[in-house]
Amino acid sequence: MKRLLISGTRSGCGKTTVVCALLSAFRRRNLPLAAFKCGPDYIDPMFHRAVSGVPCWNLDPFFMDGGGLRAHLAGHGARDGLSVIEGVMGFYDGVAMTGEASAHTVAVQTETPAALVVDVAGAGHSVAALIEGFVRHRQPSGIHGVIFNGASASSYPGYQKLAEEAGVPAFGFLPRNEDWTIGHRHLGLVTAAEIPGLAQNLTALGEQAEETLDLDGLLTLAATAPELPAARPPSASAPRSARIAVAKDEAFCFIYAENIELLEALGARIVWFSPLRDGGIPEGVGGLYLPGGYPELHARELSANAAMRASIRDAVRGHLPTIAECGGFLYLHETLDGLPMAGVIEAAAFRTERLQRFGYVTLTARRDNLLCAAGESIRAHEFHYWESEAPGSGFIGKKPGRKIEYPCVHAADTLYAGFPHLYLPGNPSFAKRFVERARAGN
Repeated sequence: MKRLLISGTRSGCGKTTVVCALLSAFRRRNLPLAAFKCGPDYIDPMFHRAVSGVPCWNLDPFFMDGGGLRAHLAGHGARDGLSVIEGVMGFYDGVAMTGEASAHTVAVQTETPAALVVDVAGAGHSVAALIEGFVRHRQPSGIHGVIFNGASASSYPGYQKLAEEAGVPAFGFLPRNEDWTIGHRHLGLVTAAEIPGLAQNLTALGEQAEETLDLDGLLTLAATAPELPAARPPSASAPRSARIAVAKDEAFCFIYAENIELLEALGARIVWFSPLRDGGIPEGVGGLYLPGGYPELHARELSANAAMRASIRDAVRGHLPTIAECGGFLYLHETLDGLPMAGVIEAAAFRTERLQRFGYVTLTARRDNLLCAAGESIRAHEFHYWESEAPGSGFIGKKPGRKIEYPCVHAADTLYAGFPHLYLPGNPSFAKRFVERARAGN
């Protein structure tokens, strides 16, 4: 399987732009593609899907061991084309100021050659020291080349020479272009659906990549990756007899493709709906899944849809098995920034000016609940600026590598509602229990 990992020196150095440029260029060549993202990210995969036309999967060493990473890559990669993996943060940035669960971890454990994106803004000869430091910091580093972001046709030969002096080849550059800049907000990049003219910009990126990136050299590098064990995505092992309504629109768009795939494999039939536009949850469902997203950006529209708010409130209070993560959890509150919401959680959700929880967490149940028995655990992640007057106490969250523990999540016989996002393949028994309860409710 030809495969590449595109990582960077830090967040904001242009990884997503470079990956989109490569996906666009190789799609223009009609090469079969697969896209992956390291770490707990929902937004970058939206851009990967927009440019490649194929699903984007997550490769996260906090949720999977080496064997799991290899199997996941083998099962969803492009066997007769190219699999492109985008790193997370800086190449060596992992859990709690360590290199654990970093893009470097993914590169080494999947034996995927990596190209390092280096933003050259405000830098000259110092770029050589930067590259050399990344290459030598860990052995094996997995870094087999660099791509310069923000260079020009006139400056590139100098940077190319610096890369060679540092011991790795350069695979081209992208010039600085404001049309390709993806804006940021408090949870990272703005979503793909929010950018006017995105399709034209992605096409232009692919055309630029043909001119200034060494696409043939990158394909040659990708071909050096050793073969992975044959694997296939899980197929449904049970009849699709459990109908689960899943919210999906501009307000609720943080959904792991792996969660949906696992639920379907366990016998769920997914019924998509929009809390922004529909008049109620779909009829005849046995379960409800409200994922994260940006409900705060659409709070007025969500509040104005009184029929949907009432439908959600009646269903959850009527004991419909429900998972509500982060944004979905906010929507269940009485109010969000003062505006009426579904009213299931008898408390207010409110804006804060700083990040409240960030990063990975292990959740351990304090009582039997919808997803597990007391004492069982699952790895998850949090990233939110908003807070709740009632964050819940059904689980204990523990931060890896730190002596930080805290109560979280409303957990009941038919409810999981809290800030932590779940990666269900990290403990498939949670998903199995949810599907079983949904099947019983159909």
